[in-house]
Amino acid sequence: MELRQLTYAVAVAETGSFTRAAHRCFVVQSALSHQIARLESELGTLLFERTSRRVRVTAAGEAFLGPAREALAAVERARDEVAACGSQVRGRLSIGTITPLTAVDLPDLLATYRDRYPAVHVTLCARPVRDLLQQVRDHVFDLAFVDTRPGAPPAGLAGRVLAYEDLVAIVPHGHRLAGAAEVAPGRLAEEDMVDMPPGSGIRGHNDAAFAAAGATRTVAYEADTMALLEQLVGRGLGIGLVPAATAAGMPGVSAVAMTGVPPRTVRAVWLASAPSPAARAFLQLLRERTPEEPEEESAELRGEIPPEASAEIPPEIPPEIPPETSVEAPEEAGGPRGDRP
Repeated sequence: MELRQLTYAVAVAETGSFTRAAHRCFVVQSALSHQIARLESELGTLLFERTSRRVRVTAAGEAFLGPAREALAAVERARDEVAACGSQVRGRLSIGTITPLTAVDLPDLLATYRDRYPAVHVTLCARPVRDLLQQVRDHVFDLAFVDTRPGAPPAGLAGRVLAYEDLVAIVPHGHRLAGAAEVAPGRLAEEDMVDMPPGSGIRGHNDAAFAAAGATRTVAYEADTMALLEQLVGRGLGIGLVPAATAAGMPGVSAVAMTGVPPRTVRAVWLASAPSPAARAFLQLLRERTPEEPEEESAELRGEIPPEASAEIPPEIPPEIPPETSVEAPEEAGGPRGDRP
Protein backbone atom coordinates (compact mmCIF):
# COMPACT_ATOMS: atom_id res chain seq x y z
CA MET A 1 0.00 0.00 0.00
CA GLU A 2 1.49 3.31 -1.12
CA LEU A 3 0.79 6.89 -0.11
CA ARG A 4 -0.10 7.83 -3.67
CA GLN A 5 -2.73 5.10 -3.68
CA LEU A 6 -4.28 6.58 -0.55
CA THR A 7 -4.16 10.03 -2.16
CA TYR A 8 -5.86 8.76 -5.32
CA ALA A 9 -8.56 6.89 -3.38
CA VAL A 10 -9.43 9.96 -1.31
CA ALA A 11 -9.52 12.10 -4.47
CA VAL A 12 -11.92 9.69 -6.20
CA ALA A 13 -14.20 9.62 -3.18
CA GLU A 14 -14.28 13.40 -2.85
CA THR A 15 -14.74 14.18 -6.55
CA GLY A 16 -17.00 11.22 -7.40
CA SER A 17 -15.10 10.70 -10.62
CA PHE A 18 -11.89 9.03 -11.77
CA THR A 19 -11.45 11.74 -14.40
CA ARG A 20 -11.79 14.62 -11.94
CA ALA A 21 -9.61 12.82 -9.40
CA ALA A 22 -6.85 12.37 -11.99
CA HIS A 23 -7.09 16.05 -12.88
CA ARG A 24 -6.83 17.04 -9.21
CA CYS A 25 -3.82 14.79 -8.64
CA PHE A 26 -2.07 15.85 -11.88
CA VAL A 27 -1.85 12.33 -13.30
CA VAL A 28 -3.38 10.66 -16.33
CA GLN A 29 -6.60 8.78 -15.63
CA SER A 30 -5.20 5.41 -16.71
CA ALA A 31 -2.39 5.67 -14.14
CA LEU A 32 -4.80 6.61 -11.37
CA SER A 33 -7.22 3.81 -12.29
CA HIS A 34 -4.35 1.32 -12.34
CA GLN A 35 -3.22 2.30 -8.85
CA ILE A 36 -6.77 2.10 -7.46
CA ALA A 37 -7.11 -1.38 -8.99
CA ARG A 38 -3.82 -2.46 -7.40
CA LEU A 39 -5.00 -1.13 -4.04
CA GLU A 40 -8.32 -2.97 -4.30
CA SER A 41 -6.49 -6.16 -5.26
CA GLU A 42 -4.24 -5.85 -2.23
CA LEU A 43 -7.23 -5.25 0.07
CA GLY A 44 -9.26 -8.01 -1.54
CA THR A 45 -12.36 -5.87 -1.98
CA LEU A 46 -13.79 -3.09 -4.12
CA LEU A 47 -13.57 0.42 -2.74
CA PHE A 48 -15.69 1.91 -5.53
CA GLU A 49 -18.59 0.74 -7.66
CA ARG A 50 -18.13 1.97 -11.23
CA THR A 51 -20.91 2.52 -13.71
CA SER A 52 -20.96 4.38 -17.00
CA ARG A 53 -22.57 7.36 -15.27
CA ARG A 54 -21.09 7.59 -11.79
CA VAL A 55 -18.70 6.26 -9.15
CA ARG A 56 -20.04 5.26 -5.75
CA VAL A 57 -18.04 4.48 -2.60
CA THR A 58 -18.74 0.99 -1.26
CA ALA A 59 -19.18 0.13 2.41
CA ALA A 60 -15.59 -1.12 2.44
CA GLY A 61 -14.52 2.13 0.82
CA GLU A 62 -16.23 4.18 3.52
CA ALA A 63 -14.41 2.15 6.18
CA PHE A 64 -11.11 2.70 4.35
CA LEU A 65 -11.39 6.46 3.80
CA GLY A 66 -11.20 7.59 7.43
CA PRO A 67 -7.89 5.84 8.22
CA ALA A 68 -6.57 6.82 4.78
CA ARG A 69 -7.17 10.51 5.48
CA GLU A 70 -5.58 10.16 8.91
CA ALA A 71 -2.49 8.53 7.38
CA LEU A 72 -2.14 11.29 4.79
CA ALA A 73 -2.59 13.97 7.43
CA ALA A 74 0.04 12.31 9.63
CA VAL A 75 2.56 12.24 6.78
CA GLU A 76 2.04 15.90 5.98
CA ARG A 77 2.18 16.85 9.62
CA ALA A 78 5.50 15.02 10.04
CA ARG A 79 6.90 17.04 7.15
CA ASP A 80 5.54 20.30 8.55
CA GLU A 81 6.80 19.63 12.08
CA VAL A 82 10.33 19.18 10.73
CA ALA A 83 10.02 22.47 8.84
CA ALA A 84 8.71 24.21 11.97
CA CYS A 85 11.84 23.16 13.86
CA GLY A 86 13.74 25.42 11.47
CA SER A 87 11.38 28.34 12.21
CA GLN A 88 9.51 27.76 8.96
CA VAL A 89 5.76 27.39 9.11
CA ARG A 90 4.59 25.93 5.83
CA GLY A 91 2.26 23.32 4.39
CA ARG A 92 -1.51 23.58 4.07
CA LEU A 93 -4.28 24.98 6.24
CA SER A 94 -7.91 24.18 5.45
CA ILE A 95 -10.57 26.20 7.28
CA GLY A 96 -14.32 25.68 7.29
CA THR A 97 -16.84 28.28 8.39
CA ILE A 98 -20.50 29.02 8.89
CA THR A 99 -22.04 32.04 7.19
CA PRO A 100 -22.50 34.68 8.29
CA LEU A 101 -19.70 34.79 10.85
CA THR A 102 -19.78 37.98 12.91
CA ALA A 103 -17.83 36.82 15.98
CA VAL A 104 -14.45 37.44 14.31
CA ASP A 105 -13.14 39.45 11.37
CA LEU A 106 -12.19 36.42 9.33
CA PRO A 107 -10.91 38.30 6.24
CA ASP A 108 -8.57 40.31 8.46
CA LEU A 109 -7.36 37.15 10.21
CA LEU A 110 -6.64 35.45 6.90
CA ALA A 111 -4.83 38.48 5.48
CA THR A 112 -2.63 38.81 8.58
CA TYR A 113 -1.91 35.10 8.56
CA ARG A 114 -0.87 35.20 4.91
CA ASP A 115 1.49 38.09 5.62
CA ARG A 116 3.10 36.22 8.52
CA TYR A 117 3.26 32.80 6.90
CA PRO A 118 3.40 33.16 3.12
CA ALA A 119 4.63 29.59 2.66
CA VAL A 120 1.33 28.17 3.97
CA HIS A 121 -1.36 27.47 1.35
CA VAL A 122 -4.72 28.36 2.93
CA THR A 123 -8.18 27.35 1.73
CA LEU A 124 -11.56 28.45 3.10
CA CYS A 125 -14.94 26.79 2.51
CA ALA A 126 -18.42 27.57 3.87
CA ARG A 127 -20.56 24.61 4.95
CA PRO A 128 -23.50 23.81 7.26
CA VAL A 129 -22.30 23.22 10.80
CA ARG A 130 -23.25 19.52 10.70
CA ASP A 131 -20.89 18.99 7.76
CA LEU A 132 -18.17 21.15 9.28
CA LEU A 133 -17.99 19.12 12.48
CA GLN A 134 -17.73 15.81 10.63
CA GLN A 135 -15.20 17.14 8.15
CA VAL A 136 -12.95 18.37 10.95
CA ARG A 137 -13.10 14.85 12.39
CA ASP A 138 -12.32 13.43 8.93
CA HIS A 139 -9.27 15.72 8.49
CA VAL A 140 -10.91 17.57 5.60
CA PHE A 141 -10.60 20.80 7.61
CA ASP A 142 -7.86 21.60 10.11
CA LEU A 143 -10.28 23.81 12.03
CA ALA A 144 -13.71 25.32 11.62
CA PHE A 145 -15.81 28.19 12.90
CA VAL A 146 -19.17 26.83 14.04
CA ASP A 147 -22.24 27.81 16.02
CA THR A 148 -23.42 25.33 18.63
CA ARG A 149 -25.59 25.06 21.69
CA PRO A 150 -24.05 26.14 25.00
CA GLY A 151 -21.79 23.63 26.71
CA ALA A 152 -18.64 21.66 25.99
CA PRO A 153 -17.21 21.38 22.47
CA PRO A 154 -18.73 18.64 20.28
CA ALA A 155 -17.47 15.12 20.95
CA GLY A 156 -13.90 14.45 19.88
CA LEU A 157 -13.10 18.10 19.27
CA ALA A 158 -11.31 20.82 21.20
CA GLY A 159 -12.63 24.35 20.98
CA ARG A 160 -12.24 28.00 21.81
CA VAL A 161 -15.38 30.03 22.53
CA LEU A 162 -15.40 33.26 20.53
CA ALA A 163 -18.77 34.76 21.42
CA TYR A 164 -22.22 34.19 22.88
CA GLU A 165 -24.75 35.68 20.49
CA ASP A 166 -28.26 36.67 21.55
CA LEU A 167 -31.04 35.91 19.09
CA VAL A 168 -33.84 38.26 18.07
CA ALA A 169 -37.01 37.87 16.09
CA ILE A 170 -37.18 39.66 12.75
CA VAL A 171 -40.57 40.73 11.41
CA PRO A 172 -41.74 42.86 8.46
CA HIS A 173 -41.84 46.61 9.03
CA GLY A 174 -45.29 47.53 10.33
CA HIS A 175 -45.96 44.05 11.71
CA ARG A 176 -48.01 44.01 14.92
CA LEU A 177 -45.00 42.63 16.82
CA ALA A 178 -42.60 45.26 15.49
CA GLY A 179 -43.15 47.55 18.47
CA ALA A 180 -43.13 44.85 21.16
CA ALA A 181 -40.57 45.09 23.96
CA GLU A 182 -39.92 41.36 23.69
CA VAL A 183 -41.60 38.21 22.45
CA ALA A 184 -41.59 34.55 23.55
CA PRO A 185 -41.24 31.47 21.33
CA GLY A 186 -44.87 30.51 21.91
CA ARG A 187 -46.03 33.76 20.35
CA LEU A 188 -43.81 33.35 17.30
CA ALA A 189 -45.08 29.81 16.82
CA GLU A 190 -48.53 31.18 16.08
CA GLU A 191 -47.26 32.40 12.69
CA ASP A 192 -45.40 30.91 9.77
CA MET A 193 -41.65 31.09 10.13
CA VAL A 194 -38.62 31.41 7.86
CA ASP A 195 -35.40 29.62 8.83
CA MET A 196 -32.18 28.16 7.52
CA PRO A 197 -32.18 24.50 6.32
CA PRO A 198 -31.75 21.52 8.69
CA GLY A 199 -28.07 20.85 9.32
CA SER A 200 -27.23 24.50 9.90
CA GLY A 201 -26.27 25.55 13.41
CA ILE A 202 -28.87 28.30 13.68
CA ARG A 203 -31.67 25.92 12.61
CA GLY A 204 -30.65 23.36 15.21
CA HIS A 205 -30.47 26.05 17.88
CA ASN A 206 -33.89 27.42 16.96
CA ASP A 207 -35.53 23.98 16.82
CA ALA A 208 -34.16 23.19 20.29
CA ALA A 209 -35.33 26.54 21.70
CA PHE A 210 -38.92 26.04 20.52
CA ALA A 211 -38.95 22.44 21.71
CA ALA A 212 -37.71 23.51 25.16
CA ALA A 213 -40.49 26.10 25.30
CA GLY A 214 -43.07 23.47 24.39
CA ALA A 215 -43.98 25.40 21.25
CA THR A 216 -44.65 23.74 17.90
CA ARG A 217 -43.81 25.98 15.00
CA THR A 218 -44.20 25.75 11.23
CA VAL A 219 -41.17 26.59 9.08
CA ALA A 220 -42.92 27.45 5.85
CA TYR A 221 -39.84 28.75 4.02
CA GLU A 222 -36.20 27.69 4.17
CA ALA A 223 -33.45 30.04 2.98
CA ASP A 224 -29.87 29.03 2.30
CA THR A 225 -28.53 32.54 2.98
CA MET A 226 -29.34 35.25 5.49
CA ALA A 227 -29.89 37.68 2.62
CA LEU A 228 -32.70 35.52 1.22
CA LEU A 229 -34.12 34.99 4.72
CA GLU A 230 -34.32 38.77 5.18
CA GLN A 231 -36.07 39.18 1.83
CA LEU A 232 -38.66 36.52 2.63
CA VAL A 233 -39.43 38.04 6.02
CA GLY A 234 -39.48 41.54 4.56
CA ARG A 235 -42.15 40.50 2.08
CA GLY A 236 -44.36 39.23 4.89
CA LEU A 237 -43.97 35.50 4.21
CA GLY A 238 -42.99 34.63 7.76
CA ILE A 239 -41.04 35.56 10.89
CA GLY A 240 -37.37 34.73 11.47
CA LEU A 241 -35.07 34.18 14.42
CA VAL A 242 -31.47 35.28 13.85
CA PRO A 243 -28.44 36.53 15.82
CA ALA A 244 -28.79 40.13 16.95
CA ALA A 245 -25.55 41.11 15.19
CA THR A 246 -26.92 39.74 11.93
CA ALA A 247 -30.27 41.49 12.37
CA ALA A 248 -28.45 44.80 12.85
CA GLY A 249 -27.39 44.59 9.21
CA MET A 250 -30.89 43.86 7.88
CA PRO A 251 -32.54 47.15 6.96
CA GLY A 252 -35.50 45.41 5.34
CA VAL A 253 -36.96 44.06 8.61
CA SER A 254 -37.62 45.07 12.23
CA ALA A 255 -35.90 43.30 15.13
CA VAL A 256 -37.66 42.33 18.37
CA ALA A 257 -35.92 41.06 21.52
CA MET A 258 -36.59 37.43 22.49
CA THR A 259 -37.28 35.92 25.87
CA GLY A 260 -36.87 32.23 26.65
CA VAL A 261 -34.23 31.65 23.94
CA PRO A 262 -30.64 31.02 25.10
CA PRO A 263 -27.75 32.63 23.21
CA ARG A 264 -25.91 30.52 20.68
CA THR A 265 -22.22 29.74 21.16
CA VAL A 266 -19.80 30.58 18.35
CA ARG A 267 -16.46 28.85 18.60
CA ALA A 268 -13.46 27.59 16.69
CA VAL A 269 -13.05 23.81 16.82
CA TRP A 270 -10.25 21.46 15.85
CA LEU A 271 -9.31 17.85 16.46
CA ALA A 272 -8.52 17.05 20.06
CA SER A 273 -5.22 15.54 18.92
CA ALA A 274 -2.43 18.09 18.47
CA PRO A 275 -2.96 20.41 15.47
CA SER A 276 -0.38 20.90 12.72
CA PRO A 277 2.17 23.74 12.91
CA ALA A 278 0.13 25.74 10.38
CA ALA A 279 -3.02 25.26 12.46
CA ARG A 280 -1.19 26.11 15.70
CA ALA A 281 0.03 29.33 14.15
CA PHE A 282 -3.50 30.27 13.12
CA LEU A 283 -4.88 29.48 16.57
CA GLN A 284 -2.17 31.63 18.13
CA LEU A 285 -3.20 34.51 15.88
CA LEU A 286 -6.84 33.90 16.78
CA ARG A 287 -6.00 34.18 20.46
CA GLU A 288 -4.13 37.41 19.83
CA ARG A 289 -7.13 38.93 18.04
CA THR A 290 -10.02 37.81 20.24
CA PRO A 291 -10.96 39.01 23.75
CA GLU A 292 -10.27 37.06 26.91
CA GLU A 293 -12.17 33.79 26.85
CA PRO A 294 -15.60 33.62 28.47
CA GLU A 295 -15.96 31.96 31.85
CA GLU A 296 -17.11 28.73 30.20
CA GLU A 297 -13.61 27.79 29.08
CA SER A 298 -11.36 29.74 31.43
CA ALA A 299 -10.54 26.62 33.49
CA GLU A 300 -9.50 24.80 30.33
CA LEU A 301 -7.17 27.57 29.24
CA ARG A 302 -5.59 27.80 32.72
CA GLY A 303 -4.84 24.08 32.51
CA GLU A 304 -7.26 23.22 35.32
CA ILE A 305 -8.60 20.17 33.50
CA PRO A 306 -9.57 16.96 35.27
CA PRO A 307 -7.00 14.22 34.43
CA GLU A 308 -9.58 12.13 32.61
CA ALA A 309 -10.32 15.02 30.26
CA SER A 310 -6.75 16.04 29.51
CA ALA A 311 -6.47 13.68 26.57
CA GLU A 312 -9.03 15.75 24.70
CA ILE A 313 -7.12 19.05 25.03
CA PRO A 314 -4.33 19.64 22.50
CA PRO A 315 -0.93 20.78 23.71
CA GLU A 316 -0.60 24.49 24.28
CA ILE A 317 0.43 26.54 21.29
CA PRO A 318 4.08 27.58 21.65
CA PRO A 319 4.36 31.08 23.10
CA GLU A 320 5.92 32.40 19.92
CA ILE A 321 6.08 31.29 16.33
CA PRO A 322 8.34 33.67 14.46
CA PRO A 323 6.35 35.60 11.89
CA GLU A 324 9.35 35.69 9.62
CA THR A 325 9.40 32.71 7.30
CA SER A 326 11.39 31.97 4.24
CA VAL A 327 9.14 32.29 1.22
CA GLU A 328 8.79 28.87 -0.28
CA ALA A 329 6.32 27.68 -2.84
CA PRO A 330 3.51 25.62 -1.29
CA GLU A 331 3.65 21.89 -1.86
CA GLU A 332 2.24 20.65 -5.12
CA ALA A 333 -1.50 20.07 -5.09
CA GLY A 334 -0.91 16.40 -5.81
CA GLY A 335 0.74 15.90 -2.41
CA PRO A 336 -0.85 14.12 0.53
CA ARG A 337 -3.30 16.90 1.33
CA GLY A 338 -3.55 18.28 -2.19
CA ASP A 339 -6.77 16.44 -2.75
CA ARG A 340 -8.57 18.05 0.12
CA PRO A 341 -11.05 20.78 -0.69
